[in-house]
Amino acid sequence: MHNKIILLVEDNPDDETLTLRALNKNKIMNEIIVARDGAEALDYLFGTGAYAGRDTTIQPQLILLDLKLPKIDGLEVLKRLRADPRTALQPVTVLTTSNEERDVITSYQLGVNSYIRKPVDFDSFIEAVRQLGLYWLVLNTPPPTGA
Repeated sequence: MHNKIILLVEDNPDDETLTLRALNKNKIMNEIIVARDGAEALDYLFGTGAYAGRDTTIQPQLILLDLKLPKIDGLEVLKRLRADPRTALQPVTVLTTSNEERDVITSYQLGVNSYIRKPVDFDSFIEAVRQLGLYWLVLNTPPPTGA
């Protein structure tokens, strides 16, 4: 069985570091793939561009998706994931600083599984990541591969 991969889609280096530190502090030792924009995330998931030839039968257990991304924004990434049968059931958690109600509504309309606003306080962020990891990587039953 393959390690449960987490795809972190985050363009802000500080937020990337903070998220990786929070995962590490919570002893979430899964392989973390970081995509720094929406186009890179889609390339990884669909095995195109720099990821051409990647075994796309091995998909992340969880995608942590920021909304405000360069090239292709998070909502468009989510829309493309849900439109493709290979990734339509992929667990996606929006992890963003956006407080805009329309981002929350649109994310759920596009099929996001969870929407979390990044806490500003580091201790609160660590706790949020702990709960996220516990739920999505331990308790949740993911869709069968190839479903």
